[in-house]
Amino acid sequence: MVAQLLVTEVDRQDTGHAELRLTGDLDFDSAPELVDAVAALRRDGYQHLVIDLTGVGMCDSSGLSAFVIAHRGGSVPLRLIGVNASLRQLLVRTGLTELLELPPAVEDRDTRAVG
Repeated sequence: MVAQLLVTEVDRQDTGHAELRLTGDLDFDSAPELVDAVAALRRDGYQHLVIDLTGVGMCDSSGLSAFVIAHRGGSVPLRLIGVNASLRQLLVRTGLTELLELPPAVEDRDTRAVG
């Protein structure tokens, strides 16, 4: 299987807020791109960052490491959205859900709605 190149689109919103939309694979070759993009936004004064992972097909340990490095550079947790089930499971197993901000899983929302 051939890795998909990572494409990063940045939407600078109001003061201090920006969203990064990733498409492709977040792996050893592309993880530095995410770290660099987040660092550049932080240098420009953006602290509240949302990373949309809807278009990410695969994330390996280098991608997970990129989240940690990107988080360390800011004063506010990174918010990840569009997290697929397998990536969410990796984030939970590695304890990164304690470091990063994620919306509740669909099954968590369904359970709360019933109870």
